[in-house]
Amino acid sequence: MEEMYCQSCGMPLVKVEDFATNKDGTPMSEYCIYCFKDGAFTGDISMEDMINISLKHMRELFKGDPDFNEQAALIKMRDFFPELKRWKKSL
Repeated sequence: MEEMYCQSCGMPLVKVEDFATNKDGTPMSEYCIYCFKDGAFTGDISMEDMINISLKHMRELFKGDPDFNEQAALIKMRDFFPELKRWKKSL
């Protein structure tokens, strides 16, 4: 099965609970529940702001991991995010 990612923040979509919801409350697999809920984005945010928020979460997730390289993660996200559906149209 192909791994799915939120087309806004890049979060892996593994469980149905992670999926966004349409206006009628049904699950929608393009976005995560944090970025898109009840048929709309949860916030008006720029791609760079989303990258910074994601980096903050990564810092916490990989806290204490000597192999985590924040600068490398930032470079990867700046390459990856423009390919996500939400950000493709704005470039």
